[in-house]
Amino acid sequence: MIRLLVAAAIAGLISLFGTRSLIRFLRKHAIGQPIRQDGPQGHVSKAGTPTMGGVAIVVGALAGYAISDLYNGIFTRTGLIVMAAIVGAGIVGFVDDWLKVSRERNLGLGKRTKILGLLVVAVGYAVLMIHLTDVRTNLSFTRYDSLDIDLGPWGWGLWAVLLILGTSNAVNLTDGLDSLAAGSSMFAFAAFVVIAFWAFRNQDIYGIPHALDLAIVAAAMVGAAAGFMWWNAAPAQIFMGDTGSLALGTGLAALALATNTHLLLPIIGGLFVMETLSVIIQVFSFRVFGTRVFRMAPVHHHFELAGWPETTVIIRLWIMTGLATAVALGLFYADFVSIGGAD
Repeated sequence: MIRLLVAAAIAGLISLFGTRSLIRFLRKHAIGQPIRQDGPQGHVSKAGTPTMGGVAIVVGALAGYAISDLYNGIFTRTGLIVMAAIVGAGIVGFVDDWLKVSRERNLGLGKRTKILGLLVVAVGYAVLMIHLTDVRTNLSFTRYDSLDIDLGPWGWGLWAVLLILGTSNAVNLTDGLDSLAAGSSMFAFAAFVVIAFWAFRNQDIYGIPHALDLAIVAAAMVGAAAGFMWWNAAPAQIFMGDTGSLALGTGLAALALATNTHLLLPIIGGLFVMETLSVIIQVFSFRVFGTRVFRMAPVHHHFELAGWPETTVIIRLWIMTGLATAVALGLFYADFVSIGGAD
């Protein structure tokens, strides 16, 4: 338990002060976020706000995890691979962000190039997990044997790649309002702290050898996101950029795969699913029927254009995220009770 607190505290402090230093550096060098021309008009005033704040999130989480294990723990292959995936996705996002600010327009890596970068990270994660860890290759909901569907190494690897690509892009779509993605991710990573620590305390049921180290990774991500949010709260003094959103999304997917909670992830990250579906529905409706379902997609912009103040949209979506997280943890514990784990 102390290691969890150490990881979260160190990650939070480094992210907090690191973000402040980033703001000063980026302002000094006039490095700011270009705003998409077709976005809500209320966002025009945000043009020039420092971006790439996700660097502080990734560095903070990495430091919190590393120092926690040096303090009184042991590095595990599973924990290192999950953290490597987070850093790798952050690097892809950083390149995208840097191209945007250097070109002074909201165009970074091309879609194919960005997907290719994430694909390298996802494939690398899947290959390393299969060959270097004891990860179960079952499709799972709350534990590895909850569905009794074995995908095999190749099937699990393909599923892992799809889950990482989908989740990283879902968080990226959600990152459109101040602290919306960071705050929602905090709920999700907090859920994985509970899940992984519970699995550590009940090894005979969940069969995750490195569960405690995964809880440390999740705790470090909670702390790092919290430190960043101090400066990202509306009105944001800095944006996380793709550096942060891709790292957060990849971290959530990697933890779900490592804790055998693949199908619980869409409930934990219910907001991210809703945001992604709103874009899919909008595109499909316009191309097939020539009409738009939402005023603008992703759906958080729809609420803005409906007249909700930005902070109202953020807080209400946080509430939805908190409820989704509570439901997910409730299902996780209900499954534990149903197999006699509480006896």
